[in-house]
Amino acid sequence: MSYPIHHTPTALITGGSRGLGFALAQALASRRWRLVIDGRDHAALEAAATTLQRDTSVEAVAGDVADPSHRAQLTSRIPGGRLDVLVNNASELGPTPLPTLADTTDRTLSDVLRVNALAPLDLVRRSLARLQAAGGIVINISSDAAVEAYPGWGLYGASKAALDQISRVLAVEHPELSVYAFDPGDMRTGMHQAAFPGEDISDRPEPKSVVPSLLRIIDERPASGRLTHAGLSPGKVS
Repeated sequence: MSYPIHHTPTALITGGSRGLGFALAQALASRRWRLVIDGRDHAALEAAATTLQRDTSVEAVAGDVADPSHRAQLTSRIPGGRLDVLVNNASELGPTPLPTLADTTDRTLSDVLRVNALAPLDLVRRSLARLQAAGGIVINISSDAAVEAYPGWGLYGASKAALDQISRVLAVEHPELSVYAFDPGDMRTGMHQAAFPGEDISDRPEPKSVVPSLLRIIDERPASGRLTHAGLSPGKVS
């Protein structure tokens, strides 16, 4: 990915205080990208920002992407008039143990869809002019649950399937942007542990193992669409 001379690229990463979001933020910080990150846990966000600020400038905004006022604040902190990469990484699993669809409440349905589908779309809308100015990239973190049927994962999977479709439509409506739904596969994260309470998930890979695939997307800009970590590594992006 090429940038104008003297341009320092900027990325906005939701859920950037831990897990995959933080791992990607660290990789971009090492490249001296400017970063805007958020997270619901104030202490974790502050710790992440302290680490990242050793390498680059960071705007850390505490809050919940389900809140429209937080989304407005988050996009207002984008420096300058360009946004090179928007990564919609923050996700909501819902209650655990995971309920069946028949046991899902209206409140849970609303909460999960607000975070996993509505918030990413709204962040694209709010930052669209800045993304267009950069010919930017949107990466929406998806899941294999969006395309496979797993008991208990119906609500989360449906919300990610909605995000996949949002990504596809944005790509055809805005060909000036590169828009991806990206499935990282299973990872050793707090959310994945919550899905399997009391179980040992130490066999899952660390989030940092997925970062090379995200960097390849950013660097090589394949055709917009649904991509997976398993499909990107190894081998050349097509």
